[in-house]
Amino acid sequence: MLRVKFWLLAILFTACAVPQSKVIFLPDSVQNNVQEQAGRTETWEIIESQNGSGEAGIPVWLRSYLDNGVRGIESLEAYNGKYVFVGKNQGDNFNALHQWAQGFSAAQDLPRLIVQRVEQRLVSSAALYPDDEYGEYFASMIKKVSDEEYPGAVKEQIFWVKQKRIPGSGEDEDDSEIEMPPEDTDLERYEFLILLSMDKEILQTTIQNIMANIKTSAAPTREQTAAINKIRHTFFEGF
Repeated sequence: MLRVKFWLLAILFTACAVPQSKVIFLPDSVQNNVQEQAGRTETWEIIESQNGSGEAGIPVWLRSYLDNGVRGIESLEAYNGKYVFVGKNQGDNFNALHQWAQGFSAAQDLPRLIVQRVEQRLVSSAALYPDDEYGEYFASMIKKVSDEEYPGAVKEQIFWVKQKRIPGSGEDEDDSEIEMPPEDTDLERYEFLILLSMDKEILQTTIQNIMANIKTSAAPTREQTAAINKIRHTFFEGF
């Protein structure tokens, strides 16, 4: 478990190393992990959106996402039979975020979101560090999912909100290992969210074909083979 946490933190630090950029895409799982590591609960209040002040004007899909994540959206009747993905970017430069959202495409950017969901599914099922659990199969699958084309994916909506940071528990604790945002109750940011969807059966078939056709240079051990066979048969449970 410690190795998994270190691995997630490494992703975060790599993402934040982009020079002269305040627009940084971070997976939810990484952000939550860092906050937990720091012993702090961070909350952001929506004070404005593209539909007006406060939260009153946010769409149903976004309300469902804020309450229950992507599975909250997938539970809506409008998205029955679909997998949904949400691309997010945050920062204080509205124009840069707007340009990012307009340039976001299902063909080019959806694979990254699918990879994150696949990666999370593999990690959550692993008792060990993923490379130990699945051997070379893990890295090979991530690469193939990333390189795959996903026809039929739809860029549904773009929506932005403006948020204000609310102090949470543990903010006075000293944590010298992880740098967190400054303790400024007036800190504000914009967040752009992009909703994408894809037919559930098509995506499942695509991923199943990828998993079935992975070839690795090193043969997996008996334990790794068992873990691979198990995840292949149960992959879409909780996906």
